[in-house]
Amino acid sequence: MGNQAIILYYFTSINQIAYAWQGIVLTNQTFDEELAFDADSIQSLIDDSRVSRVYSSNMTQVVRMQGLGNRFVVIRGPFKLDANKIINLCSSEVDGGADGVLIVTPINSFHVNMQYWNADGSEAEMCGNGLRCVARFAVDNGLVKPGEFIVKTKVGNLKAIWDGIDPNTIEVQVGRVKIVTAPTALENLQFYYVDVGNPHIVTFVDNVDKTPVTTLGPVLEVKPNFPNRTNVEFVEVLSLGKIKMRVWERGVGETQACGTGMVACARLSHEIMKTELPVIVQVPGGEAKVWLDNQGYCRILGPAEYL
Repeated sequence: MGNQAIILYYFTSINQIAYAWQGIVLTNQTFDEELAFDADSIQSLIDDSRVSRVYSSNMTQVVRMQGLGNRFVVIRGPFKLDANKIINLCSSEVDGGADGVLIVTPINSFHVNMQYWNADGSEAEMCGNGLRCVARFAVDNGLVKPGEFIVKTKVGNLKAIWDGIDPNTIEVQVGRVKIVTAPTALENLQFYYVDVGNPHIVTFVDNVDKTPVTTLGPVLEVKPNFPNRTNVEFVEVLSLGKIKMRVWERGVGETQACGTGMVACARLSHEIMKTELPVIVQVPGGEAKVWLDNQGYCRILGPAEYL
């Protein structure tokens, strides 16, 4: 352990005890939850070179997390941020940037609310990799108990399961997938429309590594076909049990992963290319297992980590 030490600060009530240890930085700054603070107020809690977690009971909690390379700023709610402040928090000048901001607000001991904004400040319906980060954040901070609980999202109530022990085995329902099986020609490729509560278009390619994602993605995202813009996925089938994906995320750009995109590609590959479910989906940030549960929801099992 070297010179590591546990530091305890005692306040006026047991609920205000906070602790810190190397890699976990303590703050004793409290906030009025009814006020909307600017990004600098939040950023003051994040020392990019040292903070992996900020824990406290009656304080705003801020942490940087990632799921398969999708990077997020996660904040305990209720909390208010406008688009410009979200853009500032996600800036590449701040610790390599983030793909979005998650606000996690407790409802009761088995239920939390999740809100998600893309890096460009636009609010999104859903974020699959963010959902796993929300699940870990909620358990680690005592907002819910380990086991099965509910995360309320813009697309409905979704189940999350985590034992609070292994951060690589966080399981979440991502959504019911709707597919338009007739392809549409766009930019000389055949794309399928897939709805996971948020919009996706998916095409199959022979070699995803050689596909010009950063050229095609920004063009396809804003096509008139998609009034709310769209996520764009490119998929290579490696075997019946494994597919490989790259993604251009709406409002972000090419990212290391996209949870809803992984689910969209897994379900579409099963429908069109007859791949298996469960299936392993490989992305630049790693891989995860995707399958269909008995309620008709696609689930994803994968990691959520602190940065």
